[in-house]
Amino acid sequence: MDNLTIREILDAVYRGQIRIPAFQRGFVWEPDRVAFLIDSIYKGYPFGSLLFWRTSERLRTEHTLGPFDLPDPHADFPIDYVLDGQQRITSIFGVFQTELQGDSAAWKDVYFDYHQVADVQESQFFALSPDEVDAARHFPLRAIFNTTEYRRLTRPMNDDLALKIDAMQTVFREARIPVQAFRTDEKEKVAIIFERINRQGIPLDTLQLLSAWTWSEEFQLQSEFEDLISELGDYGFSELSNDISLLLRCTAAILTGSSRPESLVQLNGAAVRQRFREVVNGIRGALDFLENTFHLPSIENLPFENILVPLSVFFAAPGNEEVAVNDNQREILSQWFWRSAFSGRYSAGVLRHLDADITEARNLRNGVVSRLADVAVNISRDFFLENRFLIGSVNTKTFIALLAQSSPLNFISGTPVNLRQKLQQYNRKEFHHLMPKAYLTASAQTQRGESILANFCFIARADNRALGGDAPSQYRERMGGNIDKILQSHLCPNELFNDNYEEFVVRRSAILADKALYLCGIA
Repeated sequence: MDNLTIREILDAVYRGQIRIPAFQRGFVWEPDRVAFLIDSIYKGYPFGSLLFWRTSERLRTEHTLGPFDLPDPHADFPIDYVLDGQQRITSIFGVFQTELQGDSAAWKDVYFDYHQVADVQESQFFALSPDEVDAARHFPLRAIFNTTEYRRLTRPMNDDLALKIDAMQTVFREARIPVQAFRTDEKEKVAIIFERINRQGIPLDTLQLLSAWTWSEEFQLQSEFEDLISELGDYGFSELSNDISLLLRCTAAILTGSSRPESLVQLNGAAVRQRFREVVNGIRGALDFLENTFHLPSIENLPFENILVPLSVFFAAPGNEEVAVNDNQREILSQWFWRSAFSGRYSAGVLRHLDADITEARNLRNGVVSRLADVAVNISRDFFLENRFLIGSVNTKTFIALLAQSSPLNFISGTPVNLRQKLQQYNRKEFHHLMPKAYLTASAQTQRGESILANFCFIARADNRALGGDAPSQYRERMGGNIDKILQSHLCPNELFNDNYEEFVVRRSAILADKALYLCGIA
């Protein structure tokens, strides 16, 4: 670890050596916190170190340090990009610098109150606006390293006060600011270090780091993602902070063949810009495939959001091209989807499984022998008898996706369920018990539990109210249309109307398991 004097920090900023990369957040400290840092330096209290990445790599950087406009770097100097400590270095520079213009409305100068009694707890330094300054007690710290100004201000002082101010000046002239610096051209390493640092504070994601490396006047990656999310709102995407991890994985998979977002920083920025249309086409193609093939209109409907990643690789195409899916490819993709869902493929070993599936998805698209669907899975009726209906769980989402494959009909009218509407709303209100909870309680048939998967199907709230809490044999007469077709569309046996819960759920779970095995290409 090195130690820099405040003078050395000022000079490095003046010559453009210390820069704030564009992926850093802006200066956010309040003036009082700046003054508090200065007091800590004065008293010799620990205040943390700065972390610099020293490199000749030229990134997109901010042209300001807090409210101060930065000069362009000298061509013959390496750059020290601030990865950690931006707030501290901005505060230190802002307090003591005298050469750069800044936004006076956004900055308050810091003053030493020489009438304030020295105290281990109370600060002797204050951030003040011009109308708050009392020249009889406040000494401006911006004069500490400005010899002419310092002499002008101290000349009229008596000896005791001048000695007090000189002692304060000496402290700051001799103060050492701890700095850790590392030098590397491996951007992936920088990305990992940066993310680890920011786990301890306000999180800053790989996108911000990547944006700096791919930036050009014509292309801003973060803006491109924001526009994409806006366009994909109908698919369940909401805002960048919610969906960026998934989008970055898709991007990394398409451009590098790896699901790890940090792999993106190894790419040349121009390559990311040139191939970004592939990313957009891949994600859109995958989402369209999920809706058209599985009737799943939103990423919220997916058992695992990461299913989108290998699919995006398969559908990635440059420019205005599209990937045409033949029957064999469609069958393999479908079997992989269902086997991944029922096996819980992305519940553990996520990156390993994703990278394997990315490779096989690319092979499948390119007409090479693909083992994408070679996912081990074991499905029995126990899946539907032992798992409870919990709207956000993987197993429940898999179960709902399964039900959507049989074109379910409304229980009362017998008309088709509007799956897009129901699944986009995607809440507990669209699913209800086939054997009502009230009936099971009254008939003392609750030993197994009424909320297992085998006892649920698409039943809208209005239909559920019409059916009531009666036994199925009683609410049967309120059902309109062809009852056999309605039941078949819900993978539901006629044993429902025998009013025997155990008999019903065992029979239905067997039907559901047979359907699942068929979709997985096993039966």
